[in-house]
Amino acid sequence: MLDIAEELNRWAEEGRDFAVATVVTVGGSAPRDPGAALAVDSEGTAIGSVSGGCVEGAVYDLCVQALQDGTAVRERFGYSDEDAFAVGLTCGGVIEVLVTPLGADAPARQVFAAALSAAARGDAAAIARVAEGPAELLGRVVLVHPDGSYEGGLGGHPDLDRTVVGETRAMLDAGRTGEFVVSESGSRCGVPLTLFVESSVPPPRMIVFGAIDFAAALVRTGKFLGYHVTVCDARPVFATRTRFPEADDIVVDWPHRYLRDTATDGRTVLCVLTHDAKFDIPLLEVALRLPVAFVGAMGSRRTHVDRNARLREVGVTDEELTRLHSPIGLDLGARTPEETALSIAAEIVAARRGGSGVPLTGAGIPIHHEAGTAGVSGSHAAA
Repeated sequence: MLDIAEELNRWAEEGRDFAVATVVTVGGSAPRDPGAALAVDSEGTAIGSVSGGCVEGAVYDLCVQALQDGTAVRERFGYSDEDAFAVGLTCGGVIEVLVTPLGADAPARQVFAAALSAAARGDAAAIARVAEGPAELLGRVVLVHPDGSYEGGLGGHPDLDRTVVGETRAMLDAGRTGEFVVSESGSRCGVPLTLFVESSVPPPRMIVFGAIDFAAALVRTGKFLGYHVTVCDARPVFATRTRFPEADDIVVDWPHRYLRDTATDGRTVLCVLTHDAKFDIPLLEVALRLPVAFVGAMGSRRTHVDRNARLREVGVTDEELTRLHSPIGLDLGARTPEETALSIAAEIVAARRGGSGVPLTGAGIPIHHEAGTAGVSGSHAAA
């Protein structure tokens, strides 16, 4: 749901009645990840997608029905090969969707509106909904903030909200979207409740070091992938808004000094394009010791060998060097800055999703990897 927060926030501010269908579980070659959503308002306007087209019509009808009934419903869609006219996923996967009606007078409307507003602003927040359990609890919601404060509640046992808030806050800290199970009493024993959590966190950072023509193409590609992109270079004549109009931030500073002092996390991607030892060595010495998702450096294979030797001389260990993607990018035969940016982006996605980088044709490997297999953690704003 939070993946279409900006549009839904506008609907909420306009006072529209609407229902939201959110993917809560996936299996096999399902086309969309948990959190993907389709929303329908009382006029029949639809936004978003849960399946890339396979079951959109049926989910649309579920949303319309939920608006009329005022009750939440969970529905499963699987493969439809046995009946050519059945509604199902032609890709062979399975998805389950939770449909929640949000009329203007719905009890949880205010909590959902607050969650949508936070996500639209780019603030960190997580929303937890009862996705499976007793009918009277289905769709009930809690909005959890990073400091542990929360809005809404599930009712029932007094320990239930406390347990759900704690679990949801942990998922928010990790930027995770997914399900967990507790009992109606808030313990791990008893009648189970399945809670679906959507985390909204600020976009992950991509920091591009080296204000060169390849960097300009990578900035555009990074923005397309949902990153907050910073360009850093010590040379003010090159690090300009004119050269990088699409960058979120442009920093004129020595790269290693900027990286040492700026905020990074486990989703941050660092792309070193300077291929100049006086910049690269002190920068990579810092970068390879940070808990970031990806560190890549541009240069020829000869440059790579020389750079590794220089890094060892300043104390970088072999274990730390294994984190360095160099030469950066996948082998696409790239020549132009745009092709090179695509090559770099492809390697970042592969590192993030646990992909092999080999062609799918004839490879006999899964098209969709299991969530959370590697690298950069997912979020509302990224990826």
